[in-house]
Amino acid sequence: MAFFDLFLLFASVLISGGIFFFLRKPSPRFLKLLLSFSGAFLFAISVLHLMPEVYAGSGPGIGIWIMLGFFLQIVLELFSEGIEHGHIHVHQHEHASFPGTMMISLSLHSFLEGIPLTSLATGVHEHSHSHSLLYGIMLHHIPVAFALVSMLSASGVSRRKSFLLLLVFASMAPLGALSGMLFHEHATGSIAPYFNNIMALVIGIFLHISTTILFESSSDHRFNIYKLLAIVTGGLIGIISFGF
Repeated sequence: MAFFDLFLLFASVLISGGIFFFLRKPSPRFLKLLLSFSGAFLFAISVLHLMPEVYAGSGPGIGIWIMLGFFLQIVLELFSEGIEHGHIHVHQHEHASFPGTMMISLSLHSFLEGIPLTSLATGVHEHSHSHSLLYGIMLHHIPVAFALVSMLSASGVSRRKSFLLLLVFASMAPLGALSGMLFHEHATGSIAPYFNNIMALVIGIFLHISTTILFESSSDHRFNIYKLLAIVTGGLIGIISFGF
């Protein structure tokens, strides 16, 4: 079951990015609404599911790891240019570092998010909470895949190279989870403290991304109403999933 879940995580990115190639480009408004929904869901599961769990299994110093994750995401966005929350910046070919630095930052971000998913197979965390994390990452990665392919296409990157980069991004979170599984199999003693620290790091990343998405506003008052509905819906689903 765990490997099927990881396959779903991989496929969700590949399919959503592939929609851009084979069907049509999603509208910017739809992308922002999807980001708002995913941001609210991430915030809800972070506050209701993940934070209580890591605090219950760790000492008071675990909050430092949450802060580290929050500020780590700020550093990563210096290189990824905020694509994690839907920012799209068009580059010209003379920018030699593009898309290398962006992909390194985005891949590290995704790899770290995937490590706590090891609990789907090892039972380090509660099973229902692990699936909440899985769904949260999937919802977060779908609009990021749209934004990634859109940025690459607008920057003149070839379709073949764009698809290969999409494959790399889709693989990172499952690779993070598989790396965690290998570590679990070969580690001596309890690994729960290590996973709590990594989970706290990911919570900090989630908090930065979700709050950035939620606090972004639009000059279009009508669109802000739609965004509010998307946020409320995502938050309610996050609350409902707390009981499952």
